[in-house]
Amino acid sequence: MSLRLQVNLIITTLLGVFASLLIGLQIDNTRRSVREEVLGANVVAIQLLSRVNYVYGYSGMEGMTEFLSRVGRIRANAIELYDDQGKLIYRSPPPTYKAGREAPAWYSGIVSPPLEPKEISLPNGRIVLRADPSLATLDGWDDLRRMLWMVLAGFVLGNALVYALVGRAMRPLHRVVQGLRSMAQGAYDTRLSELSGREGRLISQAFNGMAQSVQDSALARRQAQEATQALAENRELTQIIQARIEQERGAIARELHDEMGQQVTAIKSVGLAIARRAAGQDASIEQSARLVMDCADQLYDGVHRLISRLRPLALDRFGLRDALQDLLDDWRVRHPDVALHHSINGPIEGLNDDLSTAVYRIVQEAVNNALRHARASRIDVHLETLAGWLQLDVVDNGTGQPEQFLAPGRFGVLGMRERAQALGGSFDLDQIEPAGVRVRVSLPMTPQHREEPIESHAGRRPRGSTHGLQAPAAGV
Repeated sequence: MSLRLQVNLIITTLLGVFASLLIGLQIDNTRRSVREEVLGANVVAIQLLSRVNYVYGYSGMEGMTEFLSRVGRIRANAIELYDDQGKLIYRSPPPTYKAGREAPAWYSGIVSPPLEPKEISLPNGRIVLRADPSLATLDGWDDLRRMLWMVLAGFVLGNALVYALVGRAMRPLHRVVQGLRSMAQGAYDTRLSELSGREGRLISQAFNGMAQSVQDSALARRQAQEATQALAENRELTQIIQARIEQERGAIARELHDEMGQQVTAIKSVGLAIARRAAGQDASIEQSARLVMDCADQLYDGVHRLISRLRPLALDRFGLRDALQDLLDDWRVRHPDVALHHSINGPIEGLNDDLSTAVYRIVQEAVNNALRHARASRIDVHLETLAGWLQLDVVDNGTGQPEQFLAPGRFGVLGMRERAQALGGSFDLDQIEPAGVRVRVSLPMTPQHREEPIESHAGRRPRGSTHGLQAPAAGV
């Protein structure tokens, strides 16, 4: 049901109640008027007929009949004359006013007062005076009918006028509804012109403010979606770039290992052979050969460090556990004054290459930050598997602050966070008490097979080896 129809029904109900009150008042006034008129006429008739004894004593029943005939009808009263035998001798004539018409019985029952007939006794008969409010009742009925027609006409015209006025007053609401429908269809730039009236102005201002808020919210959501999509694409691109970088690093490391390692070994072997042959014969040649061997050792150490920085071959050959062990062992050798502890709880074999590489690089970056920037004297690395997740904690007691690692120009923390988020994980960098920083990374473990190692190997490498670069042979 529309609001316009509801308002019209309310006003119709109020008009109906008002009309009912008017009709009730009209009927009550008619009842009072009829009663007063009948009672007044009855009193007058009684006073008039109370003098009939004088007429009867002068001329008898015939004179009384002639007298009543001359008197005729008294308003609102009917006169009847009976002899001593109870025979009707005279009855007043019916009224000529509105002859042949009567008010409805139900209406007469409402407005006519109940009055008992009055009797006047005569020596040889009696006069009966009966109250007759039919004319007064008929007058009241005619007045009521005219009033009913007026009320009905006013009721119909009033409803039509109210319906038209309500429709005109609610016309701005139709514009509001149209505006809301337009916004529901996605036209968030919909605005209402200023509506007439104080309430109309307030409605238009409120609607326009709401529409502006909705448009701004929709724009913000669209921008957020575009930013989220761009971020996802950037992370995917970053992951691809990192994977490509790791591939290139692995390829370069293999080339250095296969080519440079063999060449360095060969140079040192040749230098050792020359030194042995020149021993005791030509001191200068022996010294030059020893110098070549020293340069080969230095070149060997440099290639070893470069390979370990480019790509941990142990990660491809033996897995994450051994690669982390070798990485931390190298740091223990280079930093003997730092207490470096690590623990690995749970199975970490069979991790895919992306996950293993991410954990290795994060540990490498976190420990490197603690050693280079925080001057830590103790570093704890803890790795464990929990319900399908891989959790890594790197805790140090250095002087570093999270704000320092997030300063412009430093990309280590950003790189760790990007690696974690690209794999669907989380990254947290927290200050701990009394001093130090904790790096916590959680990564989902995907049940994927590991990629084939870069190089095939015949067996497991013993601990303490030099990342695939074997020492030169002692002789040629």
